[in-house]
Amino acid sequence: MTGGLAGAVTAARDAGVSAMVTVGCDRPSSLAAIEAATTHGVDGVDVWATVGLHPHDAVQGVASIADLFDGPGGGHVIAVGECGLDYYYDHSPRDVQRTAFAEQIAIAHTRQLPLVIHTRDAWDDTFAVLAAEGAPERTIFHCFTGGPAEAERALAIGAYLSISGIATFKYADDLRAAVLATPADRLLVETDAPYLAPVPFRGKPNQPAYVTHTAQFLADLRDTPLAEFAAVTTGNAHRAFALGSV
Repeated sequence: MTGGLAGAVTAARDAGVSAMVTVGCDRPSSLAAIEAATTHGVDGVDVWATVGLHPHDAVQGVASIADLFDGPGGGHVIAVGECGLDYYYDHSPRDVQRTAFAEQIAIAHTRQLPLVIHTRDAWDDTFAVLAAEGAPERTIFHCFTGGPAEAERALAIGAYLSISGIATFKYADDLRAAVLATPADRLLVETDAPYLAPVPFRGKPNQPAYVTHTAQFLADLRDTPLAEFAAVTTGNAHRAFALGSV
């Protein structure tokens, strides 16, 4: 968008977005997330970073990102991930994905940080790894795409479901059913920018400001006033990521 990263942050603030979490997927993107938080956060707050190794990049090894939690800007890192399993693309061998996932769960436990999970076509193995390693107290299923059954399994381990613009797509009936079945205190709203822009921006680059459109859609779906829905999901995000008081 016009103005690049700075423009996106400004547009989000203008749209009423009070907190942004920039997600790392490998070393370069994790460093970029830390740089974004360091450069664009206001007095150290409202833009934060995660450090993680996406299953696509699991072959790089968790050692490739482990030092970033303690490196320059590490104080802006508030979560581990996104990490998990992706059996749709299989860009990394599945056994390597599972190892990298387990190692990042261990980091979340050791550092008492929330875990941000990516899972695609790998629900059973995702829950199996979480059962073996122990789900962190604050676990977030990023860009949740499951239906009511998957939502029930995630909620059973105390996880949050983070909903993207996919919920606005015509084919996403199962996801919308999951949203309706999820208690309000377990829902988060996200963009997954620059991907998955919600209707009416589908097909265009996504940006944090558009989270307001997804929030409006979900509030209408749940027959909840937008202000109430926004307050609840904002509070959820602050608890999930330990961002402090709303």
